[in-house]
Order: sequence, then structure tokens, then C-alpha cells
Amino acid sequence: MSHSLLRAARMLASAAILATNLLTLPAAAHAQPAGVTRTDLQRHDLSAPGREAVQVRVDLAPGVAFGRHTHPGEEIIYVLAGAIEYDVEGKPPVTLKAGDVLFIPAGTVHAAKNVGTLPASELATYVVEKNKPLLTLVK
Repeated sequence: MSHSLLRAARMLASAAILATNLLTLPAAAHAQPAGVTRTDLQRHDLSAPGREAVQVRVDLAPGVAFGRHTHPGEEIIYVLAGAIEYDVEGKPPVTLKAGDVLFIPAGTVHAAKNVGTLPASELATYVVEKNKPLLTLVK
């Protein structure tokens, strides 16, 4: 095989891998609104079959909201900084500040908004079913 054919084959293979990766990204990765940064920290299998623990840092710019969504398991929130209003279906909205915690049951529709004038952050810990999208947006 000539050098130019080998190089073309490598480029084609790289393009195919990139396209596959882009097409298989979770839907939530595409749906992230401006002003929201989700940083995956860790993901580990649990001793409970078919379950995993996932930790994510979520940063919200002032005034930014993350719309209504659900998770395929429980979410345990620890507010790291700022003031975040949580709207959990079936409960009145609550505003939490740094050091406050919140538990959201599996499948519960909820939303979050930074109601402060500074950036806000939370540590979200999920105990979820494996092989399901971590986040599903709700209309």
C-alpha cells in the first residue's frame, strides 16, 4: 500500500471514529443551556446489581436555569456556592445556599435556577440504573 493510500485510510478511520463518538453522546450533553457547566467527577459500579454512583459538579451562571428534567435514580445535592432555587414537582420551590442539601427521589421532575448575583455550584451525586441516560429533559 502506498504512503498516500495509507494516510488516506488513517484519516478516513479517524473521521469514522469521531462521527461515531459524536452520534453516541448522551442527549443531555447536547441539551446543556448556555451558562451551565456539568463536570463529570467520577462514576463507579455499586454492589447493587445494575446500579452505579455518579458525581457531577454543576456550575450555574447568575440568573441561569436548568430546565425541568428527571434522572433514572436518586439525586443527592450539596450546594457548594451561591443561591440555587430548586423546583421539585409536588413541593413548593426552595432556595438553598452553600452547605445546604437536597434529596430528589428517582424519576421526580425538577428544575434548578441560580437566583443569586454570583456564580452558583452544586455537587450532584446520583445513584442510578446503569446504561440509561443520566438526565432526561421534560417538556
